[in-house]
Amino acid sequence: MDSLRGIESFVRSVEMGSIAAAARHLGISPAAASQNIARLERDLGVRLLQRTTRRLGLTDSGQVYFERVRPVVHALEAAATAVSALNDTPRGRLTLSTSVAFGRHVVAPLIPGFARLYPQLSVELVVTDRAVDHIAEGIDISVRFAEQLEPSLIARRLVTVPMLICAAPEYLARRGTPRTPEDLVHHDCLLYRLATHGRLFRWTFLKDGTLYEPDIKPKIISNDIDTLTSMVLAGAGIARLGAFIADALIAKGLVVPLFQEAPVAGGSSVAGSTTVAAHTPFTFYACTLDRHSATPKIRAFIDYAVAALSAR
Repeated sequence: MDSLRGIESFVRSVEMGSIAAAARHLGISPAAASQNIARLERDLGVRLLQRTTRRLGLTDSGQVYFERVRPVVHALEAAATAVSALNDTPRGRLTLSTSVAFGRHVVAPLIPGFARLYPQLSVELVVTDRAVDHIAEGIDISVRFAEQLEPSLIARRLVTVPMLICAAPEYLARRGTPRTPEDLVHHDCLLYRLATHGRLFRWTFLKDGTLYEPDIKPKIISNDIDTLTSMVLAGAGIARLGAFIADALIAKGLVVPLFQEAPVAGGSSVAGSTTVAAHTPFTFYACTLDRHSATPKIRAFIDYAVAALSAR
C-alpha cells in the first residue's frame, strides 16, 4: 500500500510539474506527497526525481520507471471510476473552471443549490480567463465559449447568451446615440482582450443573414469584463456585454442597449431579458476530457446547470 501511494504521488508530480500540485490533486499535504516519493525511492534504491527550487525533473531511472508505472496508475483510476459509476450518488470533489465574468454572474449562483442536493459532494470553482489544462490542474468540467473549445474535449451546450451593445445615458447625452453599427466608428468603444490568445473580442453583427464587423475605435481595452462594465457605467464609452451582466443594469436605467431593431439569432438571456439585438449571441459549453470521464458527479452538475439555465 505504501508503494502504491508512492507510485501515485510520483506519477502525479511528474504529470503536474510539481509535488505541491500533485498533493492538491490527491488531497494530501505536499510534505506527505514528498515523503511518499522518498519512501518509494528508498525501496527502489534509486533516485527518481531531480528537485530544484524552480523545476522538477526526471533522472534516467525515473524516466524509465515513469513510463512503466504511469499506465498502471491511470488503469487503477479508471477501474475506481468504473466501480464508482455503478453507484449513481455523486460524491467526492468536483472541480469546475470557468471564465471570470461568467463564473461570477452565472455559475457561482448555481452552486449553492447544487451542493444542497448532493451532501456527499464538495465543489471547487476556479475562475480564470486563461486556458486551463484538465489533467495538470485536476479540472473535471471547464465552461468555455466557442473560441475556447479544443478538439480533445467533449463539449455539451449549456446556454446561449445574447450580447448587448451598451452605453450609459450620460455618454449618449454627451456624444449622441449611434443608430447603426456603422456609426460606431465615430464613438469610443471599450473592448475586451481574450486572455486565451490575446486577441480583441470581435463585435460581429447580422445583416441580411450575413455576419460582418463594422469599423470601431478601441478607446479602452481590458482583459476583465467587470472592469469594462464599471467604465461603461462611468460614461467612458460603448461596450459589448453579456445579457447576464447587462440585463440588471438596463432594468435599473444605468445603461441603454443599442441597435434593438432586429432579433437575435437564437438563444435566450440567462437573466431573462426580453430585449433583442442585431449582434450575434454567445454560446457556453460544459467541457470534459472524454466520454469516459462522465462520472455521476460530472453528469449531475451538467444536467443541473442545463436545467437551471434553460428555466431562466
